[in-house]
Amino acid sequence: MRPSDRTQDFDVRDSGEIGQVARNIEIKARIDDLERTTQLVTRAADRGPEKLTQMDTFFNVPEGRMKLRQFHDGKAELISYMRPNDTGPTESRYERADVLNPKELGERFAQELGVKGQVRKTRQVFWVGRTRIHLDEVEGLGSFLELEVVLQPHEPTESGIKEAKALMRLLEINENSLISEAYVDLLNGPNSLTFF
Repeated sequence: MRPSDRTQDFDVRDSGEIGQVARNIEIKARIDDLERTTQLVTRAADRGPEKLTQMDTFFNVPEGRMKLRQFHDGKAELISYMRPNDTGPTESRYERADVLNPKELGERFAQELGVKGQVRKTRQVFWVGRTRIHLDEVEGLGSFLELEVVLQPHEPTESGIKEAKALMRLLEINENSLISEAYVDLLNGPNSLTFF
């Protein structure tokens, strides 16, 4: 389901990626030593960190995943994406749109679609070239690292996979620590709902 499919009644603004499908090559890994990993990421990064507090509400959709992401400063965005549950590196296709009235949209979608779950986390965002690195502390789950290699529109996935694997080696990410599921799938059922 695309962000534009159910948002006609809400103030949803083009973020620059809606209307075209953007692509990343992604991995997610569980972190046992956050301090060590933070040191490695900081040493490798060109930019960052930017610290964010996020709450993601996932809605039930026929295919892929759709979530309303809310930030501590009141900003919000609606994200729809398709990614297989592979340990990766794996291609993710997504669209994103800014939302100016997230409380109303979240409550409407919760009623019409149902909520799969909510994920609350603190995220530090770093950049290594075109690759986003997320260091996440997820409520109820622990610490994780995500890599997102941002692909050009017609770029083959193989180049992004190669780049992701090189960063995994640099950051000492063992393949045994990779996970295939989204955070919402790792949590035990939906939390009490909050929209702000």
